[in-house]
Amino acid sequence: MRTAALAQWTACAVVVALAATACGGGDTGGGASGVVRSSWGDPANPLEPANTNEVQGGKVLDMLFRGLKRYDPKTGEAKDMLAEKIDTTDSRNFTITVKDGWTFSNGEKVTAKSFVDAWNYGAHLENNQRNAYFFGYIEGYDKVHPEKGGATADTLSGLRVKDARTFTVRLTQKFSTWPETLGYAAFAPLPRAFFDDHDAWLAKPVGNGPYTVEAYARGSQMTLRKWEEYPGLDKARNGGVDLQVFTDNNTAYTALTAGNLDLVDDVPASQLKNVRADLGDRYINNPAGIIQTLAFPYYDERWNADGMEKVRKGLSMAINRQQITDTIFQKTRTPAKDWTSPVLTAEGGFDDGLCGEACEFKPAQAKKLVAEGGGIPGGTLKITFNADTGSHRDWVDAVCNSINNALGDDRACTGNPVGTFADFRSQITDRKMTGPFRAGWQMDYPLVQNFLQPLYYTNASSNDGKWTNEEFDGLVDQANAESDPVKAVEKFKAAEKVARDQMAAIPLWYQNGSAGYSDRISNVALNPFSVPVYHEITVN
Repeated sequence: MRTAALAQWTACAVVVALAATACGGGDTGGGASGVVRSSWGDPANPLEPANTNEVQGGKVLDMLFRGLKRYDPKTGEAKDMLAEKIDTTDSRNFTITVKDGWTFSNGEKVTAKSFVDAWNYGAHLENNQRNAYFFGYIEGYDKVHPEKGGATADTLSGLRVKDARTFTVRLTQKFSTWPETLGYAAFAPLPRAFFDDHDAWLAKPVGNGPYTVEAYARGSQMTLRKWEEYPGLDKARNGGVDLQVFTDNNTAYTALTAGNLDLVDDVPASQLKNVRADLGDRYINNPAGIIQTLAFPYYDERWNADGMEKVRKGLSMAINRQQITDTIFQKTRTPAKDWTSPVLTAEGGFDDGLCGEACEFKPAQAKKLVAEGGGIPGGTLKITFNADTGSHRDWVDAVCNSINNALGDDRACTGNPVGTFADFRSQITDRKMTGPFRAGWQMDYPLVQNFLQPLYYTNASSNDGKWTNEEFDGLVDQANAESDPVKAVEKFKAAEKVARDQMAAIPLWYQNGSAGYSDRISNVALNPFSVPVYHEITVN
């Protein structure tokens, strides 16, 4: 998932947010028919699977859809869901068999064509889907979604429907772990209703997951109810979920503590000192697949000059991560020691020793390295961030104070706020950064590849700083082609060491999932993506 304001709260009138109904109604009783009242941020984009690349929309897709794979809500492991089997002999050509007996909530059968049609739609340039690049590994993507000009084909040549339950996929290169990516929402199937009456579908999405949409009032609430005929084993254990939009997470937290809301999955930084006293054991603070970094504009030749890798390493060593995560974030962040996430585990590619001293606070050595590398370009390090969401100003100020103290210069580092997230992203896209800028990555799927290739591979979709390194690219290609998962991870870690040696980006900290809930509900947990596992929640 791209650099994001991971929880963007939008319009629901504050005056009614604390009312007993809190922007919504429905059955709020207990038992299997009870409805969970949860805070939400209205998605910026329509809830098409291939068009949703932020957390708030992703929550809904996770309730409405089931794909070929599903990531285990506890371990993150990609397990077969609608895939009966996925066969390959060369890690490039795959034959996929869809399980029988699955339907969409409108009664349509889920078939091989449901997937192929959805993927072709998601990939096509004219449909303007934000997740189109996920289909870039499939042959023919360059024809349906060229970098320049219009599409010269209507469908991906690498997709073929063989029969009602079978389709084949041919990739542009070997990618042994490609099947593990298929739990991501962009790969969900779509019913014919999506194509036959697109506007009606967008107003009331129809999927094949454990919930159905009963009503959706944009900017206010989405009402989801348990689909009684859902064929999967992961049936909803509650009667539904009312997703209520709030203007900010402080208001949502107040509604929770007042008893007018059941679940808040983004406890505001201002309440972290109070949350244990307020909620006790009903506060969740678990590791999630999220890392925060400082990225650099490598299109600015000053940051590509000889010796700049020493400057970047020195700046990394000037940051007291432990102090910042303890004081600013109240231990809801963990100092980063590599460029991935602890949720991957060591077997999956996480390596808490990979960054080594480059991620340790060593002010004397930091000052020495910055000087040896030629000093900070322009004399002052300006860290650009968006000031409209999160507590970015607080941590940027803390990072700059740490750097200034280490370098013995009060003017060495300063924050450079941009008013809105949209403007911030626009400046990044337009390559207007002149110094480091905040970057965050929430995994799309729990693979080490997802933390490295989209961010650091030459011209990759989320390589905002435009870093490029032939050795890194070659190792990633080798890792993708490796049929042995253990050897593939080893190759990815070798690539990560190249990024480390060049300090392609400065890893700051891993972000935890944070949530609080009322005594009205039980069995509340966050998955490795920091999203509540809604279908497992019970109403007391």
